[in-house]
Amino acid sequence: MNPLDTPSLKPIRVRLKPVAESIVRRGHPWVFAESLREQSREGVSGDLAVIFDRRDKFLGAGLYDADSPLRIRVAHVGKPTALDGAFWRGRILASFQRREGLFGDDTNGFRLINGESDGLPGLVLDRYDTTLVLKLYTSAWLPHLPTVIAALRESCPASGVVLRLARNLKEIARARAGLEDGKTIVEGQARTEAVETVVFRENGLLFHADVRRGQKTGFFLDQRENRQRVERLSAGRDVLNCFSFSGGFSLYAARGGARSVTDVDISEHALRSARENFRLNCGEAAVAKARHVTVLANVFDWLNGEAAGHFGIVVIDPPSLARKAVDREGALKAYRQVFSAGIRRVASGGILVAASCSAHVRAEEFYQLVRDEALRSGRRFRELERSAHAADHPASFAEAEYLKAMFLTFD
Repeated sequence: MNPLDTPSLKPIRVRLKPVAESIVRRGHPWVFAESLREQSREGVSGDLAVIFDRRDKFLGAGLYDADSPLRIRVAHVGKPTALDGAFWRGRILASFQRREGLFGDDTNGFRLINGESDGLPGLVLDRYDTTLVLKLYTSAWLPHLPTVIAALRESCPASGVVLRLARNLKEIARARAGLEDGKTIVEGQARTEAVETVVFRENGLLFHADVRRGQKTGFFLDQRENRQRVERLSAGRDVLNCFSFSGGFSLYAARGGARSVTDVDISEHALRSARENFRLNCGEAAVAKARHVTVLANVFDWLNGEAAGHFGIVVIDPPSLARKAVDREGALKAYRQVFSAGIRRVASGGILVAASCSAHVRAEEFYQLVRDEALRSGRRFRELERSAHAADHPASFAEAEYLKAMFLTFD
């Protein structure tokens, strides 16, 4: 790491504007640059920022990020405490302990650390069998990687730790710490070799996780419970999985007794992964029996085409359509279009599974949008269920509540 960018041992003293101070006091973990009223010195990413209130009393502390408008990731509010190696090791261990008992031996793929909601802001850790995938969303963690890696090895023995970096961090990590996205790291240093694909178990099914180049950390672990719900509803049905990625919903549906499963995705790589996952599970009698079809197409176009047909279950789980607040209106329009088209493909007595992972579209707004499209279809319908975050993906503040799904049945 460039010595000029090495964090100081002396914390930055920070005071906030009144509104921001109140928000942090209530436990919100983000402080944006425009909320800073004063700071004792210029900081570099990884510095410890100590926040004092208007009475000059300790309010909280976190990691300073000089590379982002999200300037401080708050990790602690309350009584004064040192955010040292022991503090971070304690947070990591506590996060692991919260997952104890959540999964049986048939599941070895799940989230171990969910960023701010586990007290480790901007840091996510997923387990795939014996491989850990560490994803960073802030450069503030780069100087602290040796501490993090050492704590992981103490708390969760693994065959390797793969480093994944948010898009905006890749150049920063390369320039400052010589770290590359997707490389296996040991004691904070990148090795030349890299883990590519890992096979893991989820509720007894086998999946490939592309831990080096795949989306998120290599797999959509957050939809595990919704996949189980689809499995329970699939017996004897033809199932359509839109934006199918690697076929998770389809594989569960097949094991649940679906007559056929159809994956539609614009990516041939995603469809190839789905076919590989089905081959991994061909020993399951129900999976082997179900007809698996993959369609390379734009979902929006395909749903409105003549070839689509009708299905007993239609799963529509798009990628995030609103990555930024300015994308929100476009996302709402896209949701209306795709759910309207999807409803037309639900057979009589069939089920629509509508999901969203866009944090900028709030849950109630999303549910109302889906219901509005159902009403607009003119068909009689009934809401079966709503779901949100699984236990290994806790959401402790509003901006973390990105995942929502709704199950509707149509006459």
